[in-house]
Amino acid sequence: MPRLSKLPQKQKLSKSQHDKLLKVWQFELLTLQQCALRSGLRAIVNFEGMDAAGKGGSIRRLVEPMDPRGYKVYRVGAPEKWEQERHYLYRFWTKVPPPGELAIFDRSWYGRVLVERVEQLVPENSWRRAYEEINEFERTLVDDGVVLLKFWYHIDPDEQLKRFEARLADPFKVWKMTDEDWRNRGKWDDYVSAAEEMFKHTDTKTAPWTLIPANNKHYARITCLQTLCRALRKGAKEMGLKCPKSSVKNA
Repeated sequence: MPRLSKLPQKQKLSKSQHDKLLKVWQFELLTLQQCALRSGLRAIVNFEGMDAAGKGGSIRRLVEPMDPRGYKVYRVGAPEKWEQERHYLYRFWTKVPPPGELAIFDRSWYGRVLVERVEQLVPENSWRRAYEEINEFERTLVDDGVVLLKFWYHIDPDEQLKRFEARLADPFKVWKMTDEDWRNRGKWDDYVSAAEEMFKHTDTKTAPWTLIPANNKHYARITCLQTLCRALRKGAKEMGLKCPKSSVKNA
């Protein structure tokens, strides 16, 4: 069943609502980092989604309040030649966080069943086999105590075009735009189809997807923060850690 077309893209937060909630949930995240992550809890947060959906902006607001010694951000692009000579998951195994660290991936191992599939960079049997490989990889991480979150940021084509044009008009953001962005936009339906099949095969009880309607950046950022904080608090509880009581109502 298609999921992306059914996302409630009319969900909105005003700037004033966003700014108020941002301070509250960033403080909650800092509290959890100090308590849980420094006590040995490990976490991985994956960001996937359509181009210009707001992944980078959300990541920036996640790391803003945190102690920089307790997290790493990985911007994942095409693998280096020496990485291509190894299994595609190798470069992610080497980035699994040690106890007390949060690893944030801007794009992730899902490139095998998204861009590598759509651009025909690997044979069909390779990307089809990857679904089970990824599920086993994620199951291993979670069984080993890693808190794993997978976010998909989704916008509609009209919103993407608006953001592309805004970037071109902004001298501080024009660098983000490349010919590849426009080429990918021309394959919108192919990427959506690949994403839908990805959800079908990899949205598991062990490692579920969180699909975020991101036409409104304010709503997407707060939803991401809330989801991460709740997952970290749950993970801390399962480890028997006693974190300070949340200051957020209904956290």
